[in-house]
Amino acid sequence: MRFLLDAEQRAFADSLDAMLTAADTPSVVREWSRGEHASGRALWSRIAEAGVFALAVPEAYEGLGPRPVELAVAFVELGRHAVPGPVVETVTAAALLGGLADPGPAKRLLPALAAGEAVATLAWTAPYALDGDAATTRLALTPDGLRLSPGHGPVRPSLDPARRLTPLEPGGELLSPDPPTAHALALARLTTAAQALGVGLALLDKTVGHVKGRSQFGVPIGSFQAVKHRLADAKIALEFARPLVLGAALTMAPADIAAAKVAAGEAAYATARTALQLHGAIGYTAELDLSLWLTKARALRSAWGGPDVCRAEVLLSGGDRRW
Repeated sequence: MRFLLDAEQRAFADSLDAMLTAADTPSVVREWSRGEHASGRALWSRIAEAGVFALAVPEAYEGLGPRPVELAVAFVELGRHAVPGPVVETVTAAALLGGLADPGPAKRLLPALAAGEAVATLAWTAPYALDGDAATTRLALTPDGLRLSPGHGPVRPSLDPARRLTPLEPGGELLSPDPPTAHALALARLTTAAQALGVGLALLDKTVGHVKGRSQFGVPIGSFQAVKHRLADAKIALEFARPLVLGAALTMAPADIAAAKVAAGEAAYATARTALQLHGAIGYTAELDLSLWLTKARALRSAWGGPDVCRAEVLLSGGDRRW
């Protein structure tokens, strides 16, 4: 089945691409990795002005959503440009708050998330949350429900320097004893899959450009058959993942989303390995911008459920599903 974006969705993607290209995101990522958030917050505001976070917030709370297809379109572009920050966690927090039986916390917290005035992070049944030092709204899923954490502990390094882990302080206001975790997890996996797809597409584009410009034996290395085969394999994997991501955004079925998460995460990771190999020794240097996408591809592969977890979700959904 072919999933084609309509004219409005294509224009939305193009506008995000243009805005993020002008923002010089590699320099923003490097500053964010050092704990310098000024440029990242400015970029966050521009992303919010484009309506990205509002897509996850219900209209009753000054949002535009929920609109999962448009969110998937947006997160492909966020991944393509390696945008730092808890973007997935913010839309996941919006899904949790928007589905609470008591509308009080949603009325209090969601308008600021939709407008980009607040940044949310979330500890999902674990002590660590992404970018807790930059977040203004820190949520924690605990055995007794969803809590608004009062603060965070010291920053811990992670595989991706731009993904800064922080423990959240225990206690805080109990927002709900029974938050809608299933829907929130589905949205987290969908947007992570879309982000991974964008990362893979960026890595492929950068590698194609590199092999066209680098020469050995008097010819571009991109003319070598072995190089063409590696790039073709990466291209095919990414193009097979794209309709799974868009199809999952249409159905929002947990098994569909899990399948999309596996396909996009594995395609991005395989493309990262190809990119590293074809760039040669320079690909291992942190100074090369390529590294910003390489580390993100590996981190997103395991975020919100790794390949084994998501494959198990597909298998447990029943044998009558058709892929």
